[in-house]
Amino acid sequence: MTLAPADPAFLDALSHALPPDTLRPVAPRYLEEPRGRWPGAAARVALPRTAEEAAIIVRAAARARVALVPYGGGTGLVGGQVMPGDAPAPLLVSMERMTAIRATYSDENVIVAEAGAILADVQRAAREADRLFALSLASEGSARIGGLLATNAGGVNVLRYGNARELCLGLEAVLPSGEVWHGLRRLRKDNTGYDLRNLLVGAEGTLGLITAASLRLFPIPAATGTALMVVDGPAAALDLLSRARARVGEAVSAFEIMSRTGYDFLAETAPDLRQPFDTPPEWSVLVELGLPAGLDPADTLESIFAEAHEAGLVSDGLIARSETQAREFWQVRERIPDANRAVGAVASHDISVPLGALPEVIGAGAARLAQIDTFRINCFGHVGDGNLHYNVFPADGRKAADHAHQRDEVSRVIHDLVHEMGGSISAEHGIGRAKVADLERYQDPAKLAAMRAIKSALDPEGIMNPGAVLRSAG
Repeated sequence: MTLAPADPAFLDALSHALPPDTLRPVAPRYLEEPRGRWPGAAARVALPRTAEEAAIIVRAAARARVALVPYGGGTGLVGGQVMPGDAPAPLLVSMERMTAIRATYSDENVIVAEAGAILADVQRAAREADRLFALSLASEGSARIGGLLATNAGGVNVLRYGNARELCLGLEAVLPSGEVWHGLRRLRKDNTGYDLRNLLVGAEGTLGLITAASLRLFPIPAATGTALMVVDGPAAALDLLSRARARVGEAVSAFEIMSRTGYDFLAETAPDLRQPFDTPPEWSVLVELGLPAGLDPADTLESIFAEAHEAGLVSDGLIARSETQAREFWQVRERIPDANRAVGAVASHDISVPLGALPEVIGAGAARLAQIDTFRINCFGHVGDGNLHYNVFPADGRKAADHAHQRDEVSRVIHDLVHEMGGSISAEHGIGRAKVADLERYQDPAKLAAMRAIKSALDPEGIMNPGAVLRSAG
């Protein structure tokens, strides 16, 4: 299907239908993404202030068959927020003016936020109401709610609270026809046909523009505890998780695994960061508990460690004795992606597999990659929910550019292995434009056909973020 560019005639007509200053020239930041692999192009950026203004934009684009590229905080890692310059110039739609916290219902554990609200601001508003908004990730100071929902973002608390999808009760959104769906319900149960909310969450802007959301809140745990424990390996980490959950149930809020390579990269690229261990362990886990009143976090963590130590699962550990020390532990985990970028990866992989398959995937991945070349592997991530960031780096003394010709082969090896294990080649980052071919290779054909049918039915003109998730038709 042929799309038209957002040419001067289209932009002039649209500008007269909108308040002044809604359309602006495109600043360079809108055409970049964090990994620098997919430079974008756009004729203008539109900054609506309301859902109705967003609807005016979508209706005009549908009539003229002009592509729209939704833009949240720009933190996505698979190129979903940038459209290549070889396509007709699209109109980029940024929700950054729609930042209001519309309402907070503490007794219902609900907050209603507009799509442009920054995650950290939603977290702050929840805390001011003595509640917790549980979504937490490294980019929370710039990531926006609309983009987080559009990509079904994960983060460190998925183990206890779920992905963004599980945190969303209702949506306000502009559909590709330009109609506004007023779905900002605060219901836990709504069994009235197809679930449009869950269709839009994770669709990466290909089925509509999210303009606001009703989000789930939780009571703030009465006490939290954080510990770093040195484990014998990934299998021991899984056993430790099982024992921790047997003891405290869903009070395990986060369970992150880190390999020695991550510590080494931090020492190399962030020498100012205080390392928790004198000698970096081969494998360690960062555990966070959120406990009800009456339970002491340090005592609970000590008892978990003692049981695991007797079972031969852990050999050393540190329990945070203050909020400052807990933050220092989390800094180690949260700065690993920065260290990765500084070193320069050959290929990065956001994968998930059944928990029981994690040790085999980690070991088999290294063995298969060794048949290609010598690499360093920095494997880390949310082991509690099966999500690993399996990133491959050049050996000491070499650069990522030396392996550019091997990048596709490296990713194929890891993704083939994940597929064999019944896993997913995208756990929390989405498909964007980077993984369209991977989706076609690994997705169940029936599901892929259904996705294409849904896209065609809801967006017959193909204007919503074309080329993201599904290959553009025509």
